[in-house]
Amino acid sequence: MKWLGRRQSYNVDDRRGMTGSGKTLLGGGFLGIIILLLNTFGGENAQMLTPILEQFKQQQTTQTEARALTPEEIKEGEFVKTLLADNEDIWTKIFEENNLTFEAPKLVLFSSQVQTACGGASSASGPFYCPGDKVIYMDMSFFEELRTRFGAEGGDFAVAYVLAHEFGHHIQTILGTSSKMREQQEGKSEAEANKLSVALELQADFYAGLWTHYNENQNAMLEPGDIEEALSAANAVGDDAIQKKMQGQVVPDSFTHGTSEQRMYWFNRGFKTGDIRKGDTFAEIE
Repeated sequence: MKWLGRRQSYNVDDRRGMTGSGKTLLGGGFLGIIILLLNTFGGENAQMLTPILEQFKQQQTTQTEARALTPEEIKEGEFVKTLLADNEDIWTKIFEENNLTFEAPKLVLFSSQVQTACGGASSASGPFYCPGDKVIYMDMSFFEELRTRFGAEGGDFAVAYVLAHEFGHHIQTILGTSSKMREQQEGKSEAEANKLSVALELQADFYAGLWTHYNENQNAMLEPGDIEEALSAANAVGDDAIQKKMQGQVVPDSFTHGTSEQRMYWFNRGFKTGDIRKGDTFAEIE
């Protein structure tokens, strides 16, 4: 992905050099892996983690130590700041075209664990958006997990896809889509509520594709293989792929994020159409 020389966002709080002396938030091993897998790209569903996180919560301590970031981490931060700026610029443009007022989210880069308005979280949660404070949270070590554990292709555009997906959850929050979905979930069976959750997640994938469409037209940022990297990441974190890997069987009624095929389809739909009106996943997901 071509990104050097473009604006970098100021809405980034980089806490990767901060460390604390307390215990980690979650028990390690198998539990951490399950939570990472089942809550990848959590979005609104990150709130569902809170009871689990609280159950395993340990005594927290104030961050007391700091270290200098490595040159690789500094470059990684500059890349993420550019991605965030790209999302800010593109979504400002889309909102203006639709006579809407855009409100930018913040991004927190962290290591190991973090406290949010949605509760505490560890690296095992994966990247997520918290609607309570309108902040995207990312531990960059996730992307190594994405490649080594999930079998996704490496590359910088996988990071771009994930950030654009989480940014999509912010769009859903400020447009009222997320709150409307929660209202619709009330009184529904678990399976019916899960279908609504899937629609929310797939719409965030659509928004990631839509952002890619606009950003390519504006900045000509794509390089050969970038779209394949995004689709590989979407494929790796489909509910069916995760369940088959973790438990050897697929239970469709328990899906909360969509199948690999659905996630790739909706990203591609946003990318190819460039039309926000084509992203009503709630109307098209049974």
